[in-house]
Amino acid sequence: MMSEWPLLSLLIWLPMLGAVLVAALGERSPKLVRPLALGIALAVFALSLSLYAGFDTTTAAMQFQEKAVWIGAFNIHYHLGIDGLSLPLILLTTLIGGLIIVAGWRIEDRPHLYLASFLLLQGLMVGVFSALDALLFYVFFEAMLVPMFLIIGIWGGPNRIYATVKFFLFTFFGSVFMLVALLWLYLQSGSFAVADLHQLPIALDAQILVFLAFLIAFAVKVPMWPVHTWLPDAHVEAPTGGSVVLAAVMLKIGGYGLVRFALPITPDAAAALDWLVIGLSLVAIAYIGFVALAQSDMKKLIAYSSISHMGFVTLGLFLAFAIARNTGDVAGAGLGISGGMVQMVSHGFISGAMFLAVGVLYDRVHSREISSYGGVANTMPWFAMFAVLFFMANSGLPGTSGFVGEFMVILAAFQASFWFAFVAATSLLLGAAYSLWLVKRVFYGEVASSAVAGLKDLTGREWALMVILAAFVLGVGVWPFPLIEVMEVSVAELVEHIMQSKLP
Repeated sequence: MMSEWPLLSLLIWLPMLGAVLVAALGERSPKLVRPLALGIALAVFALSLSLYAGFDTTTAAMQFQEKAVWIGAFNIHYHLGIDGLSLPLILLTTLIGGLIIVAGWRIEDRPHLYLASFLLLQGLMVGVFSALDALLFYVFFEAMLVPMFLIIGIWGGPNRIYATVKFFLFTFFGSVFMLVALLWLYLQSGSFAVADLHQLPIALDAQILVFLAFLIAFAVKVPMWPVHTWLPDAHVEAPTGGSVVLAAVMLKIGGYGLVRFALPITPDAAAALDWLVIGLSLVAIAYIGFVALAQSDMKKLIAYSSISHMGFVTLGLFLAFAIARNTGDVAGAGLGISGGMVQMVSHGFISGAMFLAVGVLYDRVHSREISSYGGVANTMPWFAMFAVLFFMANSGLPGTSGFVGEFMVILAAFQASFWFAFVAATSLLLGAAYSLWLVKRVFYGEVASSAVAGLKDLTGREWALMVILAAFVLGVGVWPFPLIEVMEVSVAELVEHIMQSKLP
């Protein structure tokens, strides 16, 4: 379905061109930088809402498509389009992008370059979620490294260079495998079109190699255990906005890549190796939950929590094959994928909110150590209300978005194996343990120090951030239907596709 208006191109290039404008005006008109960046971010979010308003939930076909020849000699196209799997992630990206601009309002160190970096990153992330040409996807995927490298490397903490280089090396290492896989697929099919690669017959041995290449690339991005070690360092050293965009959106690109590439291009290999992904996911859910429980740095605790919760995403995506083998129920197989997709969106809201909450405290006390706090609820009661809500949502509290996706994945896990569900359910206990332990030590009890005694409650800007994120966390938790409805038909089509063998 071709689009009359280039909405997707506008969502990609408007923030990127805006980044150039903000960076150029920074030295000449510094007072215009923040309002201009916010205006661009709000315009992009409004445009993304028009995607939702015009989206047809009854079809799995790609919508709002744009296509033009890019490199004709190699059959490479500038081809964009979205379905029910990519639309929610684009909406999440544009929402978080606006919130990050507001959160960075008080940045004093080269604010024009700081805000421009986030606008550039936002456009590239939308490009990843809407690219229908594999090489175009790869270009956007790799280009995201540049602004994120700058965000952590320039505005990060004392060990920012170490964290930045580690982040770059891990991600670049994984993406090399993806590039090799895409080039091999091009040589077999003569096309980089994602739709053509979905239909390409591939022998099982070759499928396994291609699948493993995709798995390595996207596992680093998720990140899955044991290639997760870059994430805590990146979060600890990143500025608040960097931590928010990293947790809320960039980690989701790994899950999206598995859905868009690994599963539909190599379904036979995915079915043969589902035990590997399920095993790694369960290790992440359980083991990393214990690691989070041992942390004394709030950012590190949330970082390890993210790894554990993203384990639900990869678990849900690969339960489909075990459910189909055990029950023959294709609808049941779709439950895990739907749960994984809901978990991605939910985790975007919750993790972003938790990092913003830590940023509020850090701006005032300049410490991330849990031991530096105590009794914050006595001096910042409104802030404490929001922060406790977000940490409880992180533990899967019913009525919040954190419950919905995990509940769906656990239900699907029961259809695959009781033990899968049992191990996955430990996340609810561990999540409650480390979340409540942090809440008790930071927010409750007696005021622990003069720094805490002097804290001022939320500013108007911080109020806006907390209210918006709380509304989405509670809205999806109470009424997840609009989100599930958008992706339902696309999930069903994906399940039907991956259940068909592609062996020649």
